[in-house]
Amino acid sequence: MKVLIPSALHSYTGGSKAEADGDTLAAALTDLDRRYPGIRFRMIDEQNRIRRHIRFFVGGAQVVDLAHPLSPNAELIIVQALSGG
Repeated sequence: MKVLIPSALHSYTGGSKAEADGDTLAAALTDLDRRYPGIRFRMIDEQNRIRRHIRFFVGGAQVVDLAHPLSPNAELIIVQALSGG
């Protein structure tokens, strides 16, 4: 599946687009981490929870469950909030 990567994570992927395999969001993130070591930890914490500043969208809808099923032709969009002052 196609994965759109937020700019804050381009240092892992080298760009805004990547490919991943997996039948769930968790599996797709594990595959992304296999291809781009360390990227999963920037999105998922030690307790296997989605980090507060990360959002996942599939088919235009937000996905909040790592067990959410994905189809091979889905497009996963990863959004990372920016903060600062």
